[in-house]
Amino acid sequence: MEIRLLRYFIAVANEQNISAAADYLYISQPTLSRQLSDLEAELGTSLFIRGNRKITLTEEGTFLLAKAKEIVGLVDKTEANFNRPAEIVSGEIYIGGGETEAMHFIAKTLKDLREEHPAIQFHLYSGNADDVTDKLNSGLLDFGIIIEPTDKQKYDYMQLPAKDVWGVLMRKNSPLAHKSSIQPEDVKDKPLIISRQTTVDNELSGWFGQNITDLNIAGTYNLLYNAARMVEEGLGYALCIDKLINTSGNSQLCFKPLNPKLTAGLNIIWKKHQVFSNAANKFLDQIRYNIENYNS
Repeated sequence: MEIRLLRYFIAVANEQNISAAADYLYISQPTLSRQLSDLEAELGTSLFIRGNRKITLTEEGTFLLAKAKEIVGLVDKTEANFNRPAEIVSGEIYIGGGETEAMHFIAKTLKDLREEHPAIQFHLYSGNADDVTDKLNSGLLDFGIIIEPTDKQKYDYMQLPAKDVWGVLMRKNSPLAHKSSIQPEDVKDKPLIISRQTTVDNELSGWFGQNITDLNIAGTYNLLYNAARMVEEGLGYALCIDKLINTSGNSQLCFKPLNPKLTAGLNIIWKKHQVFSNAANKFLDQIRYNIENYNS
């Protein structure tokens, strides 16, 4: 299967029209149609449902689209780190992470790195730990920022000098808003909005003393910003980490830490035996230096 054919396939899936995709690719419509037919023949399945004006993907086509984007993305990422002048330290670094105060430390590291090597570019991907490790495993990310614990059989890692504090995001007129901290019995019967990532479930189940899925779960979230909008509308209480949502001034929301206190350490991880680009190696050196010299 050629990378060129995957690019053609992605273009048609995005445009949902052969003519529009052919224009985008600067090739003729008959050539594109033939190439797509060859791809379907090679895979032994139909990838498209061809309508009069619109093309939609079959179930097999939807599966291929996700994989094709990963493959093409990995090829582009690899090529970008080779097509650079040899005398300049350059290249691209791909970093994934969730919403955490630790990103301030990552930002400082990138700033320090780019002051010395301004040709280096960085690309950030936002997602929870499950999303980040999926992309890390497939090679689309160089590094991931995740909550402890780390799978030490699968990843190398460094502990970041930051900890996240867990608590409850609620409306300021909530019956619990007067409390200085939140205990398990305060929210066991309340509608909860929780993170979807597996590691968080384990930590919070330990804090509650029971499986978190047995509680009154009103909804789940991937990243907190939109979940905060649900809290504003009174849909529930969001279990989350501190300092991600502005609760000052005219905000309708407030944050209360958990009691007993629950904190989460943070690691930067990468695949074992990873072969890094020059830019990624420089980043790793810089973050190691910044950790060693933190608060010194």
